[in-house]
Amino acid sequence: MNLKVKLFADGAERAGMLEMAKNPMISGLTTNPTLMNKAGIKDYEAFAKDILSEIKDKPISFEVFADEFKEMERQAKLIAKWGDNVYVKIPITNSKGVSALPLIESLAKAGVKLNVTAMMTFDQVKEVVPALKKGVASYVSVFAGRIADTGRDPMPIMKEIVEYLKPTPTIELIWASPRELLNVMQADEVGCHIITATNDILKKLSGVGKDLTQFSLETVQMFYKDAQSAGYTI
Repeated sequence: MNLKVKLFADGAERAGMLEMAKNPMISGLTTNPTLMNKAGIKDYEAFAKDILSEIKDKPISFEVFADEFKEMERQAKLIAKWGDNVYVKIPITNSKGVSALPLIESLAKAGVKLNVTAMMTFDQVKEVVPALKKGVASYVSVFAGRIADTGRDPMPIMKEIVEYLKPTPTIELIWASPRELLNVMQADEVGCHIITATNDILKKLSGVGKDLTQFSLETVQMFYKDAQSAGYTI
């Protein structure tokens, strides 16, 4: 398989993160407070530092979780100090819809590697790129999967953003929140720099190009086996 798009593993389960970090196909990792909460993480800093003690050679994005921008800034600068491979995720707005652009610009100027997250429009990307250009390497995360959840095809907007970012090689586009393996192929097709996906999606890469007739048979066999296991009768 010859993919140009870089694969990032998205998760918060320790064993799964370490497993993916050892995989040469995985170029980086991301997580967020929702995934961490689902994984039962209680101590944010202890979890992050534990992961970073094991994963030192691939970029990892950790997100701030405050809603006030002064506290976001404090958290961002603290998180950035946890490792040279750390990118700090800053949402494009806070929960009240107030733009985080002034904070993003300030952090970029201060040399913090950023991952601006939760974006879904081209206008949001155009708004943030001038600020990021003033800093070090950074990511813009566009939630293509959530765009698709609204019934819209994310391909055109992702293609448009790829073209827009060509003059700014220090800023990479992340295809975020994919729903299926096909999205990896779509991200690759439009020239997206990175796609971040959960382990269950990434593990399906082994099935790329699988014979569909064989896959059909295996599906029938699964149904039969499960019916037998359940002991169904009529």
